[in-house]
Amino acid sequence: MEFIELSLGSHMISHGYDSENKEIVEHVSVETFSKKLVAISRIKSVSEKYILTDYLDGRWIYWEYKGEFEVLKKALIK
Repeated sequence: MEFIELSLGSHMISHGYDSENKEIVEHVSVETFSKKLVAISRIKSVSEKYILTDYLDGRWIYWEYKGEFEVLKKALIK
């Protein structure tokens, strides 16, 4: 399994949808970014502000990340 080191901060956890098909989102705010090793296979998409990863029980997490989009893109595309 391949990993990438990322500096991740505040995030939103998508818990799925309610009976009215509205997304259930939990917002988690943190003061500082923390370095984490993330399995590349968990990464689903990357934007200029967020990296989307899968999580337990079918949940998704949108993480804020510190760094440049182009640098992250080059690290993921081999």
